[in-house]
Amino acid sequence: MGLGVAECFAAAGIGVRLTDATPDLTRRAKERLVQRARGHAEAGLLAGEAAGRVEAVETAEGAAEAASGVDLVFEAVPEDIRLKHDTLGACSGAAPPEAVVVSNTSSLPINTLSEFVERPERFCGMHWFNPPEWTPGIEVIPAVATDAEIVEKIVEFLRGIGKRPAIVGDGPGFVANRIQNALFLEAVRCVEEGLASPREVDEVVRGCFGFRLPFFGPFQIADMAGLDVYESVLGVLKEGLGERFEAPTALRELVERGRTGTKSGAGFLDYTEEERKRLLLERDRRYAALNELLEELPPVSAGSEEAP
Repeated sequence: MGLGVAECFAAAGIGVRLTDATPDLTRRAKERLVQRARGHAEAGLLAGEAAGRVEAVETAEGAAEAASGVDLVFEAVPEDIRLKHDTLGACSGAAPPEAVVVSNTSSLPINTLSEFVERPERFCGMHWFNPPEWTPGIEVIPAVATDAEIVEKIVEFLRGIGKRPAIVGDGPGFVANRIQNALFLEAVRCVEEGLASPREVDEVVRGCFGFRLPFFGPFQIADMAGLDVYESVLGVLKEGLGERFEAPTALRELVERGRTGTKSGAGFLDYTEEERKRLLLERDRRYAALNELLEELPPVSAGSEEAP
């Protein structure tokens, strides 16, 4: 993850200084980074001049040297709280007082990590996703101590390099992992219950509701489908599969108020008639374009199948 983010920053024209646990590991990390960028350039994924900027990434002998004089400290060590403690302490202690300090983590509590940072008001959590060079979404997770201006700076910075940040709270798994793992657990249950093979479950996700997700999130998809429909389906799921499919109170209340989605002009979101028509037409245009793109792309090898 750290190398991918370093490539992303450097390709965007940002000066990067890289370090690892030892000088030898730092040297090898730089070599892998250069090989990675060259491979992306050969595959047509990265412009030659951008690959050249990646090759110009500097290295440093240790956290103190790496953090000296920088505007942003980006820490991406493994998910070990003690290692985070030592690294964040060393980096924040060596960085200029005005430097922003961020920690990339997929699960560790940001408020706890903020305690390891000198001047925690300039600290914020980030959650990047693999592969970081191409995945646009990034969760930005402020700690209680984080200054609001720091969050604004981070969001502006990420948008400036072509990312799509979302500010989320410091809860278990944040947002993405919580939703992603809920999906994964149900996918495994479908296989365990004999409903489908792993290959077929993947095909259902790719070709059905997953097909919509590049353009719309779950709330807008639900609005377009109809919240009354969702409530009805959840009733069937609850009857057959138990309380985990209990319709949320927020959903039931919206349906009771007649806010059933785009067809009524309001659901989780509000829609004027013009907005509703434009949304549905744009939805159809995007789905058609994606379908054409998928027809043009060669199939991805899925590997041999063996059910759990």
